[in-house]
Amino acid sequence: MGRMKRAIVHQPVAFAHPSEAEFAQILDFYRIAWQYEPRTFSLVWDEEGKVLEAFTPDFYLPEYDLYVELTTLQQGLTTRKHRKVRQLQKLYPHIRIKLVDRGGFDEILMKHGLESRREELIGQSAVAHSSARPADGRAK
Repeated sequence: MGRMKRAIVHQPVAFAHPSEAEFAQILDFYRIAWQYEPRTFSLVWDEEGKVLEAFTPDFYLPEYDLYVELTTLQQGLTTRKHRKVRQLQKLYPHIRIKLVDRGGFDEILMKHGLESRREELIGQSAVAHSSARPADGRAK
């Protein structure tokens, strides 16, 4: 007989974007343990060793030893995130990371019958929500 996974209980999280909150709910539905932004990876340093650029993936899935970064906004951000993921993989080859772009997240929404929330999660209202947030200094 298969072993039932227990429900996962999380402390309240202030997600940076509505798509992250929805992704966390989907992970919870499948009882996949996750951590939100648990680690920042340094990517570029100056001559004195001061970090100039860093990257904090959105999720870590400990059971899969996998980081997940959601990028559902503008194409320019997606291009920058792809560059950061490539740099992370070069510097930390043992780290597994998956970048889920707007199209990939849209597929997740469709698979879970959430098409009606598309505008809220990855459309213009999601862009407005994201740009309305004050800068918080996160190293994304």
